[in-house]
Formats: sequence, C-alpha cells, structure tokens
Amino acid sequence: MAIKTDFEFSEDLATDPEVLRGYNDQGYFIVRSLLNKAELTKLQKALDNDEGITKHAYAINDGHGRNTRMVLWSHPGNDITGMIARSQKVAGVSEKLLGGEAYHYHTKMIMKEPRTGGSFVWHQDYGYWYKNGCFFPDMMISSFIAVDKCDRENGCLQIIPGSQKLGRVDHVMVGGQTGADLERVEFAKKKLGVAFVELNAGDAIFFHCNLLHCSSANNSDRRRWSFILAYNRKDNNPMIPHHHPQYTPMTIVPNSTILECSDVPDLTGKDFLDPNNDKTVKAEQYPGPKSN
Repeated sequence: MAIKTDFEFSEDLATDPEVLRGYNDQGYFIVRSLLNKAELTKLQKALDNDEGITKHAYAINDGHGRNTRMVLWSHPGNDITGMIARSQKVAGVSEKLLGGEAYHYHTKMIMKEPRTGGSFVWHQDYGYWYKNGCFFPDMMISSFIAVDKCDRENGCLQIIPGSQKLGRVDHVMVGGQTGADLERVEFAKKKLGVAFVELNAGDAIFFHCNLLHCSSANNSDRRRWSFILAYNRKDNNPMIPHHHPQYTPMTIVPNSTILECSDVPDLTGKDFLDPNNDKTVKAEQYPGPKSN
C-alpha cells in the first residue's frame, strides 16, 4: 500500500492518521494551501517591507561563488510571522507530531534572489542541531512554507524520502554551510531515491530533522523565498546553551489570529541572530544581487 505524503489543508490535519503515517514512514508530508490567499498576501506584504525582518539578513556562501540571504530569529513575537509560527495549523500540527509540549526553536527566512541565489548542500537539520546539544532527534521538526512558487528552475527543495531512518549522518563544513557526508548521501540516494518538492506559494512541507535535503541554485528570473519554522519538544531542552533558545513556553493560537493581527511591522522580542555567534555556519555581509 502506497504511503500518502501529499495533502490538501484541512482543520483536522493534526488528527489525520494518514498524515502521521506519512511522517513516520517517509519523514515528511506536504500540505497544499497551508496558507490561504489572504494569509499569504499578508505575509508577503510584511516580508517585502524593507524596514522589517529582511533588514537583519546576512549571506551564506554555497562554496560555488554564490550567496543566499538568510535571516533567523529565536522568538515568534506578535506580528504576522509570529502568529503563523504559533498557529494551530503550524505549531499545533508540529506539536501533535512530536507527541508532547513543543516550543519555538527558531524561524528563518531563506531568500534566493533571481540568477544569484546559491545552493544548499545535502544536510540534515539535526546535523546542525546535534552540535547545539539537542539529544533526541525524534523531538524536533521543521515546517517549510513557500512564500514564492518553488520549482526545479528556481532551486526548490530536494529530499531523500525515508532517509530519517538512517539516523544522524556525520556533517562537515562546506563553504559557509554544514553538509552531510557525501558518501552516505550517495548511498541513500541510490537506495531511497530523490524527490523534488515543487510547491506553490502558500504550500508547505513538514519534515523530520533527520530527513536529508538540499536545494539547487536559483537559475531563474524569479526569486525563491521560503519561511521555515523549527520546533523542539520541551523535554529535549538543549544541554548546551547556544545561539538558539532553551525551552521557552509557547502559546498556540487559533488560525484566525493570522488575519486578525496588525499589519504594522513589529520586531519586538524576536531576538535576531548575530551570525558571528553561530558556529555551524560561516556568514558574510550580503553583497546584493549582481548586475546583469
């Protein structure tokens, strides 16, 4: 029997046994239209504001001469990004999958600009988070929400379905990133195959922190922005104080608060990352897109 991993959004997503089956077996599931049109438009408007979150961006080199802008923060806050991070459709579903009280580990924006946005090497999120003193990978999850259409041309996510069952793979620095042992990656690709995660804006993929994934450079004339939320279970509180937060209680809010919150940018309390404090990446000042 084929394992279903592609779902349309519904309010009872967290209790759908097929969702849990897909996550446990394949390490991921896709939710189409996780954000509806109005929610997506509101998020895009907030992120396009130059005085908002993106002014805290820095660059990550891919080792091939390209950079990708990234910005990361520790606490959700009360703006549109915070309401999505604490919403039932994201935080509630994540908490249900993790099987216990969860907290917001961090949110990040990945911004691949047209023709210049770099690639991300094969890695597991736990390749980073293990070094942060998080000991139990089954207690950690990410939700990747497409702010723009993500396809093969502009560097969509690629995954190795079921690879979370391999456990943690050794990781080393590659360019400015932490990358998985390529010998193990090649074995996993031959054994399990590779899937391209093509998403429309507003779609999302939830995935286990040991799922191997990567993304290619953006060779298109379209930007490729994504909004990624990470959660950790309360009883997996990191053993090592580091650049992401220790357990901090999180109040999950109804999905309706996404549209009810203010449109005014509010960065209060988010605690944006200074990349100089992150030992798992090597960041640079973002040089801006190259002129054609």
